[in-house]
Amino acid sequence: MKKSKVLLIPALSVMLLLQGCAVMNEIAGTFASLKRLQFRLGAISDFTLAGIRVSRISSLESFTVADGLRLLAAFRNRSLPARFLLQVEARNPNDGTGGSPRTVSTLTRFDWRLLIDDRPTISGGIDAPLEIPGTGDVSFIPLGIELDLYEFFGHKGYEDILRLALALGGQDNDITRVALDAQPGVSTPFGEITYPDRIIIISREFR
Repeated sequence: MKKSKVLLIPALSVMLLLQGCAVMNEIAGTFASLKRLQFRLGAISDFTLAGIRVSRISSLESFTVADGLRLLAAFRNRSLPARFLLQVEARNPNDGTGGSPRTVSTLTRFDWRLLIDDRPTISGGIDAPLEIPGTGDVSFIPLGIELDLYEFFGHKGYEDILRLALALGGQDNDITRVALDAQPGVSTPFGEITYPDRIIIISREFR
């Protein structure tokens, strides 16, 4: 009996070691798949400044007299609240090709900070988890943005803030002036995994 116990202990140790290695490999594989998730900024829409719809306007001269008076009054009160919808595009390339299993990733958190002209502004997250299927197709993460442009850009002056608003949300909106500093978190069989490093999401390419 004593010899059996002596032989049994090393065998159990080897089994536990192999199981532990298998779990670690599975965790590493899961994390590698999650890091393949890609993000890119889409479009800005429904932009308003101090309650005035900007998406229909192409230049400063296109504002009506009433709009100009309203915006000037807001500027003098040191408040130019902007609201818009920012679409973030997410792509899950884990479609079963290239040696990786096809997986559906659930985005459980998406902590972000909005950068405009490289200047950090407001921060936020997502209200509910979002599934990103492993098909290579694009899923959309709509972010409702509310910030006071005067708070962050008031030093530039009245006309410069209006030009910024037009650049972001006017007829010829320029999404390249916006970026997100983000840290996603994704649900896995082992619990939520948060990206160890923050990522900068831009419009030109998936990252």
